[in-house]
Amino acid sequence: MLDEADIKKVLMVVAHPDDIDFGAAGTVARFTEAGAEVTYCLVTDGDAGGFDRALDNGGMAALRRAEQTAAAKCVGVSDLRFLGYRDGAVEQTLGLRRDIARVIRQVRPDLVITSTPERNYARISPSHPDHRAVGGATLDAVYPDARNPYAFPELLADEGLDAWTVREVWLTGGMTPDHYVDVTLTVDRKVAALRAHESQTSHIPDLDGMIKGMLSGHAAAAGLPEGSYAEAFQRVVTA
Repeated sequence: MLDEADIKKVLMVVAHPDDIDFGAAGTVARFTEAGAEVTYCLVTDGDAGGFDRALDNGGMAALRRAEQTAAAKCVGVSDLRFLGYRDGAVEQTLGLRRDIARVIRQVRPDLVITSTPERNYARISPSHPDHRAVGGATLDAVYPDARNPYAFPELLADEGLDAWTVREVWLTGGMTPDHYVDVTLTVDRKVAALRAHESQTSHIPDLDGMIKGMLSGHAAAAGLPEGSYAEAFQRVVTA
């Protein structure tokens, strides 16, 4: 398994703006503070989210891209890539696998973090169909697509993107986490990133308390001291 000190490049692949920040922004802040390069790949612009119906089909996508860009700055990330799929209609297609494999070959990460492709029966919110589709397509893009020069040969022939093997994938939102990252020192940066998603979080009366309550539960499961906060993942060795 990867040691955190060996992780120099990280690619986050998620369905919507704010998915990264709810699931892993504290961990992202730890990586960037340690000098790792982190890239965000957003499959949709989140145009079906939010609570301001006046923006339907007239600015929600642009607003959410701007919010995600601001949130990324809170945790030290400036490389964001939006694939432009329609929010709420993502399917685990060959086209999506190719598009994610392209980004993997461009970024050449040691670690990919994405959502679990499995339904979470204990907590339904991570189980949005887009989340599951993106998680499944990302795992397929990691293995076998990105590493196989004969998969999507146009990526090599037309775009000059050589095959790349990702060493490990971390899944968020699953029922069986087996890896915890101590984010006690970066939890405030995580909350700041979530506050940047104003269209999604401004209605939550105690965002800080909600997030810290969830992360303190993860910390307890990890055996960390009282007062600690942690984010939870399932590790998948893919090298």
